[in-house]
Amino acid sequence: MSLVKTNDLKKGARIQLSNGWYATIQDNRKGDTRIATVEGFVTETGSVYAHDIVQAEMGGTWVPVQHTAKQVELKNRVTMWGF
Repeated sequence: MSLVKTNDLKKGARIQLSNGWYATIQDNRKGDTRIATVEGFVTETGSVYAHDIVQAEMGGTWVPVQHTAKQVELKNRVTMWGF
């Protein structure tokens, strides 16, 4: 099974977040946060943590996402704080 790195996701990529919602990436940046249009209770555009991206649609197939060590560390800190 292949993985995609969060830093390789480009503008227009479809993703699924850890809460089950789907979104579309709106930037070509790399790092701990990305800008995405999230289809949740309402559709809105804003920052999402890269560690909350669990899979991405690549060529019509949903592929698991690989996080950087820094993103995993941030997720652990955020979880420890109770967010």
